[in-house]
Amino acid sequence: MLPGFPVSRPRRLRARRAIRDLTAGTHIAVSSLMLPVFVDERLKVPVSIEALLGHQYYPPESSELVELFTEALNLGVKSFLLFGVPNVKDDKATRAYADDGPVQKALRNLRRELGWEPVIATDLCICNYTSQGHCGLVSKCREGLCVDNDSTLEVYKKIAVSQAEAGADIIAPSGMMDGQVAAIREALDDAGYHNVAIMAYSAKFASNFYGPFRDVMDSSPRFGDRSSYQLDPRNAWDAIREIYLDVMEGADILMVKPALPYLDIIRLVKEKIDYLPLAAYNVSGEYMAVELLSRQGYADKAGLMMEILYSIRRAGADIIITYHALEAAKLLQGVSA
Repeated sequence: MLPGFPVSRPRRLRARRAIRDLTAGTHIAVSSLMLPVFVDERLKVPVSIEALLGHQYYPPESSELVELFTEALNLGVKSFLLFGVPNVKDDKATRAYADDGPVQKALRNLRRELGWEPVIATDLCICNYTSQGHCGLVSKCREGLCVDNDSTLEVYKKIAVSQAEAGADIIAPSGMMDGQVAAIREALDDAGYHNVAIMAYSAKFASNFYGPFRDVMDSSPRFGDRSSYQLDPRNAWDAIREIYLDVMEGADILMVKPALPYLDIIRLVKEKIDYLPLAAYNVSGEYMAVELLSRQGYADKAGLMMEILYSIRRAGADIIITYHALEAAKLLQGVSA
């Protein structure tokens, strides 16, 4: 204590839970949480996902899928990110844009049963629809085999229109192909879907935190890796460049993925572009770290989950895509699990 100055006692504002709640500087709205959902057209009944403990694959036209969405809506979670697992893969990713593809069937089922209450975003990529596992079509090049950016964009355009026709509110391209947002925006507008938004996976890093998801979707590359099109974890400048390009190409929502290792990027993007919503994807590896730590008795699950979500929100994310959406909503709403 300095002479002549009173003792400073910051702990006064931490003394009781009610005081901490009163003075909390970061809040999460349940409506800002987005739940990833997996539909698998090979199934007749839901099946548990081993690589994402607590989650299931759902048949696209099942009542159980509708029940999941209804439960989420009742908790205040209004937004969903839909992924599809096809019954067959091929080199052209035809099930990704087929009228009766897994995502398309699920969308029509959900719109028929729930109308337009849920906000449904659809992941747009072909890694899980092709036999080679890359986010783009593959062709021969001087290095051997390479991902062909421009021919891939033509497939992306087909997928975007097909998903919009089936009832998507938001198209979320995740392949990190150059020019993907502009190509998709043009295709949607030409087809008359001016009001379908684009949530761009703008700063998607080549990350080791995607491992469980790749198991879930059987989407690991069959040769090489994705470092030639996903971002280098060492480069913040590359993320900002990609963000600005997506803004110029017409993105409505931006995204940083993963979230936890890139909180600095979330903050940097929010400071530079504060006029568009910013999403952050709390990815499968981050989710499973919480699950496994808590199941082994090394952490309190609820505390660890919320600590992570608050850090993402505090960094500047407006939308948090998280596999913990329903559990977080119950805590935030004071609903018993």
